[in-house]
Amino acid sequence: MAQVLERGTPRMAVASEDSQQSSTEIDVVMAALASRRGEWLTILPAERAELLQRMIGDTLAASEEWVKDACSAKGHAPDSIGAGEEWVSGPALLIRNMRMLRDSLQALAGGEKPPVAGAVRTRPDGQLVAEVFPASSYDKALWSGYSGEVWMEPGVRAEDLPGTQALAYVPGQAGEGGVALVLGAGNVACLGPRDALSKLFVENRVVILKTNPVNSYLRVHWERSLAALIERGFLAVLDGGPSAGEHLTEHPQVDEIHLTGSDKTHDAIVFGGGEEGRERKARAQPKLDKPITAELGNVSPVIVVPGPWSARDIAYHSENIASMVTHNAGFNCLAIRALLTSAAWRQREQLLDGVRGALAATPNRDPYYPGAGERSRAFSDAHPQAESFGAGEVPWVLIPGLDPSNSEDMCFTTEAFCGTFGEVPLSEADPVEFLEQAVRFCNERLWGTLSASILVHPRSLRNPQLAEAVERALSDLRYGTVALNAWHAVGFAATSTTWGAYPGHTLEDIQSGTGVVANTLMFSRAQKTVVRGRWRLRPKPPWFLSSRASAAVCKRMTEFEAAPSWRKLPGMTLALLRG
Repeated sequence: MAQVLERGTPRMAVASEDSQQSSTEIDVVMAALASRRGEWLTILPAERAELLQRMIGDTLAASEEWVKDACSAKGHAPDSIGAGEEWVSGPALLIRNMRMLRDSLQALAGGEKPPVAGAVRTRPDGQLVAEVFPASSYDKALWSGYSGEVWMEPGVRAEDLPGTQALAYVPGQAGEGGVALVLGAGNVACLGPRDALSKLFVENRVVILKTNPVNSYLRVHWERSLAALIERGFLAVLDGGPSAGEHLTEHPQVDEIHLTGSDKTHDAIVFGGGEEGRERKARAQPKLDKPITAELGNVSPVIVVPGPWSARDIAYHSENIASMVTHNAGFNCLAIRALLTSAAWRQREQLLDGVRGALAATPNRDPYYPGAGERSRAFSDAHPQAESFGAGEVPWVLIPGLDPSNSEDMCFTTEAFCGTFGEVPLSEADPVEFLEQAVRFCNERLWGTLSASILVHPRSLRNPQLAEAVERALSDLRYGTVALNAWHAVGFAATSTTWGAYPGHTLEDIQSGTGVVANTLMFSRAQKTVVRGRWRLRPKPPWFLSSRASAAVCKRMTEFEAAPSWRKLPGMTLALLRG
C-alpha cells in the first residue's frame, strides 16, 4: 500500500532529540544576548561595515575546513561537482552577502541610501521595477547573461523608492531593537548565517542562531566566520534538537522568530503540536504571541513553452533541467518538482529523453537528509509510470505524464525534497495559450509560492504576442522569484535581489512562508524578484552536471567574492572552459 505524505513540505525526522546545551545554559546565553540589544542600535553604519569586512576575511579563512567537513558529511569527493556546490552554497554566497551588506552600509555612512545598480522603471501596468543585478562591473563579467530585478508592491512610485529602503537606519524608525531567533535549515550551509545577517543588519535585531541537527557540524565554522559579532555579544550560535528549539521559541527574551524549513515546523511553533495544535489552527488561534517569518519550500515549476528547439537546445536544457533535480541531491526548496510541457509539442519526447539520459549518466548522491528514501518510495509507489535512474539507495526519479486534472496528486501538493520530480503535459498547443494555461495551473494547483522558471526559445520571443504573454506571465505568476530562461536559483544567489515567498500568506495557510531575506539593498516593500537569463550560456554554468571543474571554479569564486579583482577573472574563465 502506498504511503500518503502530508500536503506541503514533508515533516522531517531529526537525528537527535538532545540539546548540546541544557535549558539553564540556554537561559544564560539568552540573558547575555538580550543585554546587548540596546548597544547594537548604537553601532553606526560605518562601524557595522567594518564588522562585515572582518567577517569576510574570517569566512574565507574558515572556508577550506568548512567545505571539507561538508563534503565529508554529504559523501562528496574533494574534486566533485558536489564539492563545488558546497563552496558556492556555503562560504561563497555568505561572503557575497557580507560584501553587499557592507557596501550598503558604507553608502548609509555617507548619507546615501543603498545604491540601485541599474535603472528604476515603471511597467505599463504601473508597477515599479528596480534593476539590481548585475550589481557591479564585476558581476557583469562573472554573471554574463544574467540580470535581476526587484518588483515593488503596487502603489510604490519611483520617487517613493528611496523612502522604502533601510528603514532601520531612519531616525525615529529604528525602534527598540530586539532579539531574533533564527532556526537554521539543514540542507544549505549559508542559510542560517545569511538569515542571521538579514535580521542583524537589515532589521536591527541581535540574533540567536540555532543549527539544524542535520548540519550541526557547521557550528564551529559559523562561529569562526561570525566571530566579530559573537565577540561583541550581538550574535550567539547554539545547536540541539527539537527540545532546544521549543525552549528557544517559547523563551520570554526572544522577540521574534525566523525559520527556514518545513511548514510543519512553522505550524508547531505557531499553534502547538498534536491535536490541540490542529484545533488551534482550525480556529485561527495562534499559541505564539510574537512575530514570525519563514521560508518553507515549494513545489517549484519549470514551464517549457513549445518552440523551434534545435538538437543543441534539447541537449543544453536537458542538462539544465537535470541539474535542477540533482543539485544537492534534490534537497533544495528551489529544486524542480513539476516540469510543464505541451502535450502537442512535437519535441516533448525528445526533451524528456534528453533529461532521462542526463539523469542516467549522473551518479546517485548520499541521501544525507532524513526520510529521503521513504519519500522517494512514496512518490514512486503512487505512480506506476515512475522511472528510476541509478542504483543508489535513493535514485533519481522522473514521473512523466501526470494528469493535470488530478488536483490531489502528491506531485502537485507535496514537496518531495529528494531527487524526484514529475512532468505535466498540458493540452494547449499554441504557445500563447499554453503559457496562459501553465500560469493558471501553477497558481491554482501547485503548492507553494517560492520560485518558478519559464523556458522560451529566442526565436519564439520574436513573436510580439508571445513576448507580451511572457511579460504578462512574469507578472501573473504568484511566486517570490520568477526566472526567464534561467534556473530560479540565480535569484537566490544574486543577493541584491530578495528571496522569499510571494506576499499574502496567512499563519493558517503559510505555504512557502512570509518575509524576505538576502535583500542587501534593504527594500521594505518588495513584491517579487524577476531573473532573466540567456538561452544558452558558454561556458556552461559550474552547477551543470557536465562541469568537471566545478570544485576548482567555485573555490576561485569564493576567493573572488571576498576581494573582487579583474586579475582573478581569467583564471575562473579558463577553469570553466577546461571543464
